[in-house]
Amino acid sequence: MAEIHLSDEDKAFINEQVKAGIYKDADAVVAAGLRLLGSDEGKVEELRHLIQQGIDDVDAGRVLRFESAEEMTAHILKMAEERKNEAASSQDIARGAERSSRHV
Repeated sequence: MAEIHLSDEDKAFINEQVKAGIYKDADAVVAAGLRLLGSDEGKVEELRHLIQQGIDDVDAGRVLRFESAEEMTAHILKMAEERKNEAASSQDIARGAERSSRHV
């Protein structure tokens, strides 16, 4: 395994985490940090993908224009409400299908 060199500040942080009982040992602290780093990198990649989608939409003319921030906010809230209603409707349909299958 590769040897790693830590600054005094990093060593102190690791020791604090172990002393506080948050982690069993230094290896567990480092492993948690690496998991977090991997998770963050995945999130950054997803954000890059979403940004590119937005750029592609703008380039293709798929944009909405609003006269004010209030108008945009109202549009977003309306979309959120519609999605909420669609999700609730889908759940109702699924529950109905589940009940029907029990009575057959």
